[in-house]
Amino acid sequence: MKVVMKVRDIRTCSIVALLGLLAACATTRPETDSALEQARTAVHTLEIDPLAAQTAGQPLQDARANLAAAETAQRDHRPDDEVIHLAYLARRHAEIGQAMIAENRSQKMIADAQTQRQQVLLSAREREAAAARAQAQQAQAQADAAQQQAQSAQQQAAAAQNQIAAANDQAAAAKAQLEALQAKQTERGMVLTLGSNMLFDTGSDTLKPGAADSLSRVAQFLKGQSNVRIKIEGHTDSRGSDSYNDALSQRRAEAVAQALESRGVDSARIDAVGRGKELPVATNDTAAGRQQNRRVELVFSDTQGQFAGAG
Repeated sequence: MKVVMKVRDIRTCSIVALLGLLAACATTRPETDSALEQARTAVHTLEIDPLAAQTAGQPLQDARANLAAAETAQRDHRPDDEVIHLAYLARRHAEIGQAMIAENRSQKMIADAQTQRQQVLLSAREREAAAARAQAQQAQAQADAAQQQAQSAQQQAAAAQNQIAAANDQAAAAKAQLEALQAKQTERGMVLTLGSNMLFDTGSDTLKPGAADSLSRVAQFLKGQSNVRIKIEGHTDSRGSDSYNDALSQRRAEAVAQALESRGVDSARIDAVGRGKELPVATNDTAAGRQQNRRVELVFSDTQGQFAGAG
């Protein structure tokens, strides 16, 4: 009887673990899966090219490393923006490798065309001069075209490198600016929490004059980072009815949104949501706890307009 119960317990634990794994997998966003699939395709395309190891060894190594890091981050349930960024790096390194291979092939085409031109010039001494000149001109045209292809491949590789560097610099700059605003890194991304007492009087949805400075600095950041989007979430304590708290938190979130719009932020980049009392950060049994729960949270996307979580 004890053996049978132990076997049942093991099966039960296995089922629970499997359900947990399926639930975790289900939270993956379509953008993350798409970014990973694009990265895998780009890396695979580079890997199967016969010239990859010889001509683009370093980009291939970097692309594989970034792809492996992205897949590991996804398996470890790291923030989606981290997975997307690593997948983006893997794809860009793979594209750099493909550009390098294209340049190598173009250089070979140049060499082959030059050889062909020399052969044509030599044979022209024994053949009709007009035919030889025509062939030489054709070979020269091929060499010019190949040279243009090589230059284009070099420019594409340089542009890809610059895009990676620019994306990293922009992300670092945006994070530093948000940290200067007192925003904190969370699983949902960078979040700036403003206490309701500094924004509104009790039971009111009219912004206090003292909130102007903080909101002006947020608006200035958003205008300087044109791709960053923002979610404004209003929260209340547990006192009062659900309908009252939901409506009050929504009005307060919308008041902050309107203040940002009046400071030049495009309304299409703003999403105002009232959460009511559903997401407390402290106990509602004390005055201090209730004060912490009465807040407005500003959740910022990354520099590509993607939010880290679905909350």
